[in-house]
Amino acid sequence: MLSPLEESLLSIMMVIIMFGMGASLTFKDFKLSMRHPQAIGVGFSSQYLLMPFIAFALARLLNLTVEQTVGLVLMGCMPGGTTSNIFAYFSRSLLSLSIMMTICSTLAGFILVPLWMEFYTQGIDDAFRIPPDQIARLLFVLLIPTLLGMWLRRKNANIGAVIELMGGVLGAVVIVFLVVTWAPRNWRLLMETSWQVYAAVILLGLVGFLFGYLFSRILKLNPQKARTVSLETGIQNGPLAALIVIMTFSGETQQLILLIPVMYSLFIVLNSTWVTVLYRKWTKQEELARDQAKVEPS
Repeated sequence: MLSPLEESLLSIMMVIIMFGMGASLTFKDFKLSMRHPQAIGVGFSSQYLLMPFIAFALARLLNLTVEQTVGLVLMGCMPGGTTSNIFAYFSRSLLSLSIMMTICSTLAGFILVPLWMEFYTQGIDDAFRIPPDQIARLLFVLLIPTLLGMWLRRKNANIGAVIELMGGVLGAVVIVFLVVTWAPRNWRLLMETSWQVYAAVILLGLVGFLFGYLFSRILKLNPQKARTVSLETGIQNGPLAALIVIMTFSGETQQLILLIPVMYSLFIVLNSTWVTVLYRKWTKQEELARDQAKVEPS
């Protein structure tokens, strides 16, 4: 499904993305994030309470195979990816809040991803389960470039800013490269894949967007923060899930489980695009309403 070159690029991409993510932050940002403690808490809950359950429920509802179930649950347990930060920017949501939620979910993933995977894959044959220590080791290794990026940004803000830009650009280039090379080569696989798999990977993102927004509004977050949480909830770190599968399984089992993260990564870009267009329109309408409200008293 992925060539050796693509697997190598995927590994390099994850290191670059984590390094760039770390370089995008200063320790001052953590203090500033305390201006939105409720929003970060709501986003964190959406990420690690709603999404794993949504993935598990969809797998049961659509009667997915064991391999597909493992792949979907893994996607639901993933932390947010930097892709959510990109869409938060273009949707005119709160970018700083999006970045902080991504960082928090990534740091917590070292503990929570293995725990949720162990919980939601109970009863599945060990041959198809991902050992918790395997996930924890990989996530721990990926924390190193994140912390290095933060340290570099603190030592030299200019170099840190360049690394941040490089991480975002190179990460996006590699994602586009993987999609452009993978889809044409696997068109037959896409044609033969069952509708249940398509429904699962598409609905995981869409239901995540919806539940993240509704959950935020129920807990009294304003619309802009709710949209930020919504994007962070629905957009999971697909490349990280693919890397975990590649490093855990081999042969046919690897290919069957890997199908879910790869297809999710393909469709989440499409889903996020139209959701971003919708959210951007809402933001403009809110800004226009505020401007009109300021003018009316005079």
